[in-house]
Amino acid sequence: MKFSLAIGALLAASASAFAPNAAISTRSSSLSMGFKSDVFTPVDVTLADTTETIVKGGRDLFPLLPKAFEGISNVGVIGWGSQAPAQAQNLRDSLAEAGSDIKVSIGLREGSSSFIEARECGFTEDAGTLGEMFDVIKESDLVILLISDAAQAKLYKKVFEAMKPGATLGLSHGFLLGHLDSIGEAFPEDMDVIAVCPKGMGPSVRRLYEQGKEVNGAGINASFGVHQNVSGKATDLALGWGVALGSPFMFETTLRSEYKSDIYGERGILLGAVHGIVESLFRRYVRDGMTPEQAFTESCESITGNIVKVISTQGIKAVYDQLEGEDKTTFQNAYAASYKPAKEILQEIYDEVASGNEIRTVIMHGERTEKYPVGKIDGTFTWQVGEKVRADRDEDNIPLNPFTAGVYVATMMAQCDVLLEAGHPYSEVINESVIEAVDSLCPYMHYRGVAFMVDNCSFTAKTGSRKWAPRFDYILDQLAYTAIDNGKELDMTLISDFENHKIHAAVSECCKLRPSVDISCDTATTTKEIVIE
Repeated sequence: MKFSLAIGALLAASASAFAPNAAISTRSSSLSMGFKSDVFTPVDVTLADTTETIVKGGRDLFPLLPKAFEGISNVGVIGWGSQAPAQAQNLRDSLAEAGSDIKVSIGLREGSSSFIEARECGFTEDAGTLGEMFDVIKESDLVILLISDAAQAKLYKKVFEAMKPGATLGLSHGFLLGHLDSIGEAFPEDMDVIAVCPKGMGPSVRRLYEQGKEVNGAGINASFGVHQNVSGKATDLALGWGVALGSPFMFETTLRSEYKSDIYGERGILLGAVHGIVESLFRRYVRDGMTPEQAFTESCESITGNIVKVISTQGIKAVYDQLEGEDKTTFQNAYAASYKPAKEILQEIYDEVASGNEIRTVIMHGERTEKYPVGKIDGTFTWQVGEKVRADRDEDNIPLNPFTAGVYVATMMAQCDVLLEAGHPYSEVINESVIEAVDSLCPYMHYRGVAFMVDNCSFTAKTGSRKWAPRFDYILDQLAYTAIDNGKELDMTLISDFENHKIHAAVSECCKLRPSVDISCDTATTTKEIVIE
């Protein structure tokens, strides 16, 4: 069947918070997930018991970019955070390779220290490709707004006012829509509004693009959404943007569905949950008599150096299938004990995001940063031990700890189930809860540490990770691990549910569409990676 996304499920958590001036039906609306393109060739893929439409990327599609970008002379990439350096360079390079004379420019706030970094990447005032953000916005036919979410919430009116008639607003996150919904406002009706949302941090978008030049391109999968299509060309422009970024495949979403799944996901298994899991397991293993170095290896290293590599290429269930005997029993007990406690927190996170509460938290946090700057988290004992372990790492002998695997996989599955129960399509669920974790974020965690990853992601992500990681830490320690230690009877039907879950077939299909190369985090790159020194 064609996938139909039930808006009712997505809005069930406090629909009124998103429409203060209108009543929203929570059951009657639906979104047909099947788009058409005049430029690219959509293909149908079967994910579990649904069929979704995607566009496969590749450098062989670059000759189609001039047609997809028809009517666009100037692209303004606004900001220089995690995504902007990567997206701007990928767009510039892809359009040049396609023989297009479309100009890609960077817009920054006046006096920003990022002018120096932008010049180092080839954007200059003399060439007309670097300038003050509102000057660039005024000249751009496509404005890709990549400033922080908190800054978008503060400056959106000035951005809209500066955009010239007929210009398209491009976003890589649905956060701004969530903010506008929560205050009863909307985008101006006379403009196209599109989104292309890479399912990975900015540096991975650039690294995989650079590393895949010889194998018909590589990059990070992206969702795309068309929120307003006044011109009738918005879908092809969004797809062209995704192809130019190097996305192996692009799947359709809406801005509302995107921000709910994205903000939720980074607070869950992508960042916050994995942070909390490692902290709780590290302490547990030390209490059980392991040395700190061994405890870190059996917790964090096992996740980032072994478990996620299996998931990336073979799927979630492959982690379980390769275990035997006592190791399989250990996994089953850890999974059965951890699934419901993890899901309890994950459901709370989803409800907080869907109601608008989490968006308001990010905005309020942004307003406090001058007085209370965001600090680093890597000074605690766990992460200091991690520095030593990485320095002495034997990459070929990283263990797959079955208890660690049970906890991690249970949390990943619980995250997927919350999204599926809320009506999100499999493509979005898998990319936000599996692919982004194993193909983008965990490789960086393995290279530099979980704490480094948390410290150097977007403001919205680091805010959420810091807030929710302790909740996962506490609930696993207090409910999951004590259940095992005290011999509490576990609900083993959760194991049969896991073994027979429809998501495994969908993940296997998505594995076929993964990037054409594995990301290498230690090769030279032209994009910045360290945000907090």
